[in-house]
Amino acid sequence: MRWVNIITLILLIVGGLNWGLVGLADFDLVAAIFGEGSIVSRIIYVLVGLSALYQIGPLLRLIGGDERRDVGHVG
Repeated sequence: MRWVNIITLILLIVGGLNWGLVGLADFDLVAAIFGEGSIVSRIIYVLVGLSALYQIGPLLRLIGGDERRDVGHVG
């Protein structure tokens, strides 16, 4: 499941950078690239939100002291 962590973290970085641009410059990069309200923009926003939900699990394990570095780690 390492690839899921990588993909979700990349999506969270994209989402965070996009929100930073919205806050600093009132510029939505996702909407500028794919069109405001377009289906592609909406899918990206949903994927970023789902990525955030997914990453709650690894965060809680990290806070709880679980030493596994990855969800799919065996051992």
